[in-house]
Amino acid sequence: MALNGPRPTWLTFDCYGTLIQWDEGLMAAMETILSRKGRKIEAEEFIPVYDRHEHQLEHTKPHLSFADVTAKALQLAMRDFSLEADAGDAELLTSSIGRMPPFPEVVATLRRLKQAGFKLAIISNTDDAIIAGNVAQLGGAIDRVITAQQAQAYKPSRQIFEHAWRTLGVTREELVHICASPHLDLTAARDLGFRAVWVDRGTGRRPPADYGPDAIAHGLDDVPGFFEKAGWI
Repeated sequence: MALNGPRPTWLTFDCYGTLIQWDEGLMAAMETILSRKGRKIEAEEFIPVYDRHEHQLEHTKPHLSFADVTAKALQLAMRDFSLEADAGDAELLTSSIGRMPPFPEVVATLRRLKQAGFKLAIISNTDDAIIAGNVAQLGGAIDRVITAQQAQAYKPSRQIFEHAWRTLGVTREELVHICASPHLDLTAARDLGFRAVWVDRGTGRRPPADYGPDAIAHGLDDVPGFFEKAGWI
């Protein structure tokens, strides 16, 4: 596996799990919610259940806002553990998302990539208002933010990626996508044929069996080294 081809004009990033500490932030909110109900559920039990419901809801029609997806996914996941989620629980989780911090190496790496001349964009399954708090923590490096709210579609749908490329004014050959989500982003890379770097943060989520990313990083700070080998920096 190696990155090759023309130097990308844009680098596009998944946000949650790639730049922002999603699993950690989700479970921090869940610890508060569950403590109110006298329960403890381990992350390795809860996250796959929540993920499954969230991804299913993102495929429903008509399009749901990410705030609604989050609230409904929480309710359904809690029900699977014989618990009830109320409106206060949903508000606590939804309001916590924009405060979830970046991974430690992210801000410095984004700054380095920006200084190397790349334009940086986020493509995220979220609402504009929710992601604003996360983007504000990224050191001013992000040039554009494309959301599911804007595209009225969630990854891995072709619709959100093609909306992003039209918005940025590029073809898929002029970008590299950097992501941590195999189910959402690497599936799209396989189906749509764009270059992708997978940031494997050790969550246990795996790429599709019939697809290999162009490079595998273990943190965002591995990415500049890949670009140096490709002759892009």
